[in-house]
Amino acid sequence: MPDLRLDHIGIQVRDLLRTAEAFERLFGYRRVTDPVVNTRHGVRGVFLEKPGSLPLKLITPVTPGPHAYGLHHLAFMAPDLESTLVELGAAGAHTLSPPQPGEMFDDELIASVRAAGINVELVAGGRWRGRIS
Repeated sequence: MPDLRLDHIGIQVRDLLRTAEAFERLFGYRRVTDPVVNTRHGVRGVFLEKPGSLPLKLITPVTPGPHAYGLHHLAFMAPDLESTLVELGAAGAHTLSPPQPGEMFDDELIASVRAAGINVELVAGGRWRGRIS
């Protein structure tokens, strides 16, 4: 079993900044990055943090069309993506996207799998592009 740590929760929303403002006002989160476009996955996103809670990544599609909104993925820190994908694949997970640079993660590698009925993002590092000082 790979050594994974839950890193953040990804939520797909219709209006990125309005939803970020609502999470700030209603739940005490604070936006900690400027919006960043992830061209490989066709989304724009921001990170929110709150002391004592997991970070949230809000994303919105950059192209029009029918999209599913709500919980998008759980993200786990996986420093060795290749071996993690092999282990998860052997346990029944299906790779959705192989390791590739993620713009929201300052081009550190990310991968996606479908496991246990949900989308799972695997993140090799913890840097976020567009961090607000």
